[in-house]
Amino acid sequence: MKNIEGLYYSKEHEWLKVEGTTATVGVTDYAQAALGDIVFVELPEVDEDYEKDGTIGVVESVKAASDIYIPVACTVTEVNEELEDAPELLNENAFANWICKIEISDATELEELMSCAEYVEYCTEQ
Repeated sequence: MKNIEGLYYSKEHEWLKVEGTTATVGVTDYAQAALGDIVFVELPEVDEDYEKDGTIGVVESVKAASDIYIPVACTVTEVNEELEDAPELLNENAFANWICKIEISDATELEELMSCAEYVEYCTEQ
């Protein structure tokens, strides 16, 4: 399982790369491996506001469908449209193939997320 230092991780298996008040959001390597072959990704709407822990999309695989949750309140500023035609990119590299970019509404909510080491420990307990 690949994880990257310096990112924030959620218990629902999303990662955030934060730069100031913006962040890039994706699903973790653990999540894509658990789902198996991904066949469809429903992306959030650009300019939509989402509450912390709200559902922003869906990832479907040959095994199951899983909601994508946003771990902080935000406004979506961009989506990765490549995933609409090539959802399998998440299986190839979950960290390079992000879901969306956001403007964070409340940066204090980041304090509730896990570091890389905490996330690795969390996954080993699953």
